[in-house]
Amino acid sequence: MADLRTTYMGVPLANPIVVGSSSLSKSVDSIKRLEQAGAGGLVVKSLFEEQVQMEEEEFRTRLGALDLGFSEAVSMFPKMKDGGPKQHLYWVEQARKAVKMPLFASLNCVSRVTWGDYAKQLEGTGVNGIELNFYSPALDPEIAASDIEKREISILEGVRAAVKIPIAVKLHPHYTSLMNVVSRMETAGANAFVLFNRLLQPDIDVDTLTRYASVNLSSPGESLLPLRWVAILHDRVKADLVATTGIWTGRDVAKMVLVGAKAVQVVSVLYREQPTHIQKMLAELSSWMDAHNFANLDAFRGMLGQKQGVDAWSFARGQYIKALVGVD
Repeated sequence: MADLRTTYMGVPLANPIVVGSSSLSKSVDSIKRLEQAGAGGLVVKSLFEEQVQMEEEEFRTRLGALDLGFSEAVSMFPKMKDGGPKQHLYWVEQARKAVKMPLFASLNCVSRVTWGDYAKQLEGTGVNGIELNFYSPALDPEIAASDIEKREISILEGVRAAVKIPIAVKLHPHYTSLMNVVSRMETAGANAFVLFNRLLQPDIDVDTLTRYASVNLSSPGESLLPLRWVAILHDRVKADLVATTGIWTGRDVAKMVLVGAKAVQVVSVLYREQPTHIQKMLAELSSWMDAHNFANLDAFRGMLGQKQGVDAWSFARGQYIKALVGVD
């Protein structure tokens, strides 16, 4: 039987299927179910600084209402303030105690100083690593792309200085020179890269003339973008590469390992098929490996990745020539 064990940022995993950050991990019980379903690891639901800020504002608003209606009574009580990220931290700490599989925190902040502060507090929960979720649309025309990249690298350096646990960076695919950004982030202390963050877009209801948040599941075809970039980056960076988006089957997992992935992250397929689908994916992967006489994942990891100076067009421009011109 095939050996599905792997490592992610030096952390041993029973298999390469990691549940990505989502509402699938909204409670300790749901995390337990994912472990029982066979997940090799899990990235817990993200801590968003904006969410903490909104909760603090709501807390202040409610206290203010009491000030107006019962000002004399309120003055009898001590000053109160919102707990900030403490509720999230407590929940992550309880999840860490409840399961044995590796857990990774996820963090998305707004202000520069908060990244390092929250990362340090998440480290204290006992998680095995932390995933930095970089996404903030550039809406100011005076801000250059290089400024955004410098800011993100500076944030990464600050988090690296604040924590000792491994750090993964979850990237979106819209950098002008992804290779350059990855190289600089690796130098700044990133231990892994998750490719790619699936950016959810707002939508319009033309009947009610209202805006709404559109949440659509990924499709298998979307896996080709992370596959391409894992293949290109493999053999060019020392950091671990993790593929996410559009991974629905065990054969999809095999594809990602073939181009160099250490692990994959799955979310959409578990919403559609339920957590028990992980077992089906693992069985498919194991069966495929047995059919090809691969004893373990290292036996074929990176076999079809793009080697430096070899077959340079295969993941760069070759697909256009073959698909559009018909040249083999």
